[in-house]
Amino acid sequence: MSLRHALLLLVTPLAVGALVLAACASSTPAGPAPAFTLPEAPAIRITPLPPLPAELPPEAAFPSVADPAWEKLPAAQVALGKYLFFDDALSGDQKLNCATCHQPDRAWIDGLPLSVGYPGSLYFRNTPTLLNVGDKPLLYWDGRLDGNDLPTVIRDHIAEAHFMNADGLLVVERLNQKPQYAELFRAAYGGGPSYGRMLNAVAAYVGSLYSPPSAYDRYRAGEAEALSAQAQAGLALFEGKARCATCHSGTLFSDGQYHNLGLPQNPDIFDEPLRHITFRRFFRTLGVPDYSKLEVDVGRYALTQDNSDSGYFLTPALREVGRTAPYMHNGIFVTLEEVVAFYNAGGGESSELSPLNLTPAEQAALVAFLENLSGELVSVEPPEAPAYQLTILGGDQ
Repeated sequence: MSLRHALLLLVTPLAVGALVLAACASSTPAGPAPAFTLPEAPAIRITPLPPLPAELPPEAAFPSVADPAWEKLPAAQVALGKYLFFDDALSGDQKLNCATCHQPDRAWIDGLPLSVGYPGSLYFRNTPTLLNVGDKPLLYWDGRLDGNDLPTVIRDHIAEAHFMNADGLLVVERLNQKPQYAELFRAAYGGGPSYGRMLNAVAAYVGSLYSPPSAYDRYRAGEAEALSAQAQAGLALFEGKARCATCHSGTLFSDGQYHNLGLPQNPDIFDEPLRHITFRRFFRTLGVPDYSKLEVDVGRYALTQDNSDSGYFLTPALREVGRTAPYMHNGIFVTLEEVVAFYNAGGGESSELSPLNLTPAEQAALVAFLENLSGELVSVEPPEAPAYQLTILGGDQ
């Protein structure tokens, strides 16, 4: 490298630095930076919607079967619960609601042997009716939840992956985006939408659904002609020779206990991959040993891990039984005739039942009686779900 080239490399940076300093020295000192302001948002016109009705729904007008003097919750809470019950916003993908499986025109069941569950999954047990659920001490076929804590049962349905698969915080934000809900929540609970208030509201509606008086009730009240002669003969068998009342007792026709009938398995649980996936996941969640090898629904055993509870299920209530086919925890029987024939034979393998030796005429009389345990269903009009609207940021309307 030449001496001249080296001097140029040394001098050039110095010259540039001097020019920069000179420029800075000659410029006018800058004042304080202007305050940052957000651009003004365009005005948004929010059209108020009419308030949601807060009257007690007609289907909630019937008294408790077990305690007719029991007072229902305030009408605004029940009315709010009805809107939520039929609102798809309570499910993860907003494609189903509580009435998807509990359809009022089917006595609050879905009419399927096995429930469908959340989209992309299939369930492995039969959907029970919601009628008289407020009088039941235990819920689900295995009795795993307390019937006196309906909000927890509602939470289980909303949050459980194979039911509605919805995140609670997401659901509340959806409700906040429906301004009509805010007013009805305040009327019902004194505050806006929250997860706890939502659960309580749905529980208020579900817990208000009771069977209308049946022909059996009218007969017991003194209306002798309410039951046909055949149905009266069936009642005598129910309480006598057929021994039905041993387990199907009380106002709901259930002893609230667990029994093993030796029911045959529903092959769909193991033949349909999506249903078997749910089956395995359910028992894995409950910590059942060797859950992936199960070839039967173990029922109560999943909760107690006691071998003596394997195959035991909660006695179902019989009110509305004429409307709630298919029957049993796995929907294996389509008709009441099939159910009675199964009991008459003493149940299945490992059953605690013994044969009844009923004649065909006696079996027919028993079925006739069971069909008179249903009241006349009230027509239920599903409400239109409140609409999503633009809302004021930070507000509740």
